[in-house]
Order: sequence, then structure tokens, then C-alpha cells
Amino acid sequence: QLQASGGGLVQAGDSLRLSCAVSGSTSGNYVLGWFRQAPVNEREFVAAFSRRFGNTYYADSVKGRFTISRDNAKNTVYLQMNSLKPEDTAVYYCALGRWYRVNPSDYDHWGQGTQVTVSS
Repeated sequence: QLQASGGGLVQAGDSLRLSCAVSGSTSGNYVLGWFRQAPVNEREFVAAFSRRFGNTYYADSVKGRFTISRDNAKNTVYLQMNSLKPEDTAVYYCALGRWYRVNPSDYDHWGQGTQVTVSS
């Protein structure tokens, strides 16, 4: 139901846009969350979009650099990542949940990850 794409290898300071296409039977009032997981780290919250309320949420580490947007016609949520840093290197996942939460266990459906690598 979730297809994430857009990862790649970039240099510090560059930008990338990740996409998460939502397909199949879903409630219109979902929360789409972006998470990331670097080697030896736990999966961590990055950002989320509430389709019910139209709100966006960001982790402090990405606030001001990353922006969530959505295309309702395409049922796709984007994560625009600017001013990328080497510490942003991780596998990025999108996930569907019912409510805004930062705990990955509160999300029911996950897409496959997309690798983002930022070189210094």
C-alpha cells in the first residue's frame, strides 16, 4: 500500500525529495509518517502529515530543513529534504497510522525503505 522512492547519494548541503505513494483501501483520515533508521540506530521519527487535520509535524533535528507536502490527486506525500547533512544518512521509511505519534510501533503499515546517503 505504500511505495517510497527518491533516495540517493548526495553531498552535504544538497537536496532530495522523497515520495510515498499511498494505494489500496485506506481511510481518508490517516497520518503519513516518515521515519529513518541508520545502522546501529533505532528507527526514529522524522516528520508526519495528518490528512484529517492538514497538520505537519517535524523532529527537532530536521525542523527548518525538511518539509512535508502532499498531492491529493496522486495520493502521494513528499518529504523535501534541504541542506542535507551526513547525519541524515539512513534508510527512510514511510508509514501509515491513525493518529500523529512519534513511536514507530503506533504505525500500522510500512513501505519499503529508500536509502539516503549524504557524503561530507
